[in-house]
Amino acid sequence: MASVSLRNIAKRYGDNAPVIQGIDLDIADGEFTVFVGPSGCGKSTLLRMIAGLEEISGGQLHIGGKLANGVAPAQRGLAMVFQSYALYPHMTVYENMAFGLKLAGTPAAELRTAVERAAATLQIGHLLNRKPKELSGGQRQRVAIGRAIVRKPQLFLFDEPLSNLDAGLRVQMRLEIGRLHKELGTTTIYVTHDQVEAMTLGQRIVVFNGGKIEQVGTPQDLYNRPANLFVAGFLGAPRMNFIPAEVIALGAAHVAVLLPGGAIVEVAALPGDVERGSRVTLGVRPEHLQLREEAYNAAAVAVSHVEYLGDQSIVYAALPGMAEALAVKLVQDLPVPAPGAPATLFLPPERCMLFAADGAAFGRP
Repeated sequence: MASVSLRNIAKRYGDNAPVIQGIDLDIADGEFTVFVGPSGCGKSTLLRMIAGLEEISGGQLHIGGKLANGVAPAQRGLAMVFQSYALYPHMTVYENMAFGLKLAGTPAAELRTAVERAAATLQIGHLLNRKPKELSGGQRQRVAIGRAIVRKPQLFLFDEPLSNLDAGLRVQMRLEIGRLHKELGTTTIYVTHDQVEAMTLGQRIVVFNGGKIEQVGTPQDLYNRPANLFVAGFLGAPRMNFIPAEVIALGAAHVAVLLPGGAIVEVAALPGDVERGSRVTLGVRPEHLQLREEAYNAAAVAVSHVEYLGDQSIVYAALPGMAEALAVKLVQDLPVPAPGAPATLFLPPERCMLFAADGAAFGRP
C-alpha cells in the first residue's frame, strides 16, 4: 500500500490552456478515494497521469513518499482497471490473470497460487479454463480486476470500470469492489461520472469541474455541506432545487429572503458580509421539502406532474415566477396530490442553503 501526494499538478497539450490546473491533493495509505465529475472535467486524465500513461506538464507526484514524475508506469507499483476489459481473447481466464506475473518471471508454483487465490476472492475459480467470449460482462470485469490483484500492487486505479455493465450488474460489482477494498486494504483511486458509485464507494470524494477541484470530503460532507452551487447540483437525484431570491433581512444566524411569487423564507445561515438587497440562490433538496399547510416559511405552488417510483413519489411543483418546477420527494405512505392541484410548500429553515452570486455557499450555524 502507498500514499499518493499531488502538488500543483498540471497538464497541457501543446500551447493550449491547461486541462488540469494546479491540482493539490493528498490520498492516505489504504484510502478509497473517488474522482467524480462531468465528462471532460479532467478526472480520467489525472488518473492516467498518476499511472504514468500521460506525461505530467507541471508539479510533482509522489507515490509512497517517492517522486514518481519520471518513473516508468511498470515501476510505479500500481495496477489499473479500465472501462474496457482489455482481455486477450485467445487466452483462458487463468492465462489472462497470470500474464503480467509470467512476463515478470514469477515461478510457476507461485504464479498459480496467486491466480487461484485472486480467483477465489472474486468467486471466479470455476471459470479459469474458459475464454473471455464465454463470459458475461460482469465475469469479464472480475477477470480484469483479478489480473490487477495478482500483482499485489501498492495502488489500484479504476477508470470507469462499470460503465459497460447494465444497471443490475453495476450494483453487484459496486458491492464486490467495496468488499475487495475492505479485504485487501489497498490504496484505491476510482474514477466515475456516476454519483451513486461515488457516494457508495468513496471514503472521500473529489469533485472535479473544468480541470480543477471543487471540493474534497466524505460523501456526507459533500451532500450535506456542499461548498458551492456546482457541488450542490451535481450530487443528488433528483438534484437540489435552486430558487433565485433576494436578501431582505439579516440576523446573527439566519437570513430572510424573498422568493419569486412573494413568499418570504427564513434560512439558517451565517450572513457573513452579505447586504440587504443582494441576489442569492436558495437551495433545498427534494427530500427536505414538505407539502403541508404552514403559515411560516411556506409558499403557494401548483402541482404540475407526479412520478410514482414504488417506494416514493416525486412531485413537481410550480412556484410562481419560476420556469422550472421544484422537485419534492415523498415517501410511500404520504398522500400524493393530483396534477393541477394547488398546494402549500414548506421549506424547513435548517434544511435550506444559500449561495452567493459567485456560487459560494453561505456558512451554516
